Amino acid sequence: MNDNEIPHKLKLHGFNNLTKSLSFNIYDICYAKTPDHRREYREYVDELYNAERLTQILTTVTEIIGATVLNVARQDYDPEGASVTMLIAEHPVAPDEDPSKEEPGPLKESVVAHLDKSHVTVHTYPETHPDNENGISTFRVDIDVSTCGVISPLKVLNYLIHQFDSDIVTVDYRVRGFTRDVDGVKHYIDHEINSIQNYFLDETLDLYEMIDVNVYQENIFHTKMLLKDFELDNYLFGTGVDELSTDEQDQISRKLRREMLEIFYGRNMSS
Repeated sequence: MNDNEIPHKLKLHGFNNLTKSLSFNIYDICYAKTPDHRREYREYVDELYNAERLTQILTTVTEIIGATVLNVARQDYDPEGASVTMLIAEHPVAPDEDPSKEEPGPLKESVVAHLDKSHVTVHTYPETHPDNENGISTFRVDIDVSTCGVISPLKVLNYLIHQFDSDIVTVDYRVRGFTRDVDGVKHYIDHEINSIQNYFLDETLDLYEMIDVNVYQENIFHTKMLLKDFELDNYLFGTGVDELSTDEQDQISRKLRREMLEIFYGRNMSS
């Protein structure tokens, strides 16, 4: 049996101290025609995703993975941006279902926080293009969910992506360390995983183009996501499609698409 062929029920010697870390960046792209519109957009997203709202989102994250919040630290920054960090504790009783089973988690179940040996963090970054004629604004959210023991951070993917206007998403998952069984054998992962995509609901998979870059022997998994459908009216702030000429609509659409592709592929594109 190789390292990835681990029995469903594994008898461990002591605590399962494998660390499972899920990190992702979410980008929301917008076009605001005037400097005043861009300022208003940044104020809007800064208020929409303030530390209080982010704390509510992360609290639901801990409920989904079956953890308990031990401590919360949160901060709204001047002039903009917010951070929340939570320290969390593993579920006191093992859940009825295997939390590491390779299947999607829920959209929802019925600022920094600290967990016992685990944590959840979120940081926001509003920004705009320096060229006043460009009009592009980008709002980024960085989220990290790190757990150990039986709880799995992968179950929160669907919920978090649907809490934000997610045009581009980059997701990283890694299992670190090892745990020993009762015979002293080291195990470097305690669940099967082929792709992060297997943890998305069908409705999430239908929304995005996805690319995987995985290093299986190192238990490193990476998925990049780009929203498929593009409706210009959803990306305009301070104006509407009916207020723009056909040429303006085409020009703005090209700018927005270029911004999305540059972020998705991680490189600048020539004009």
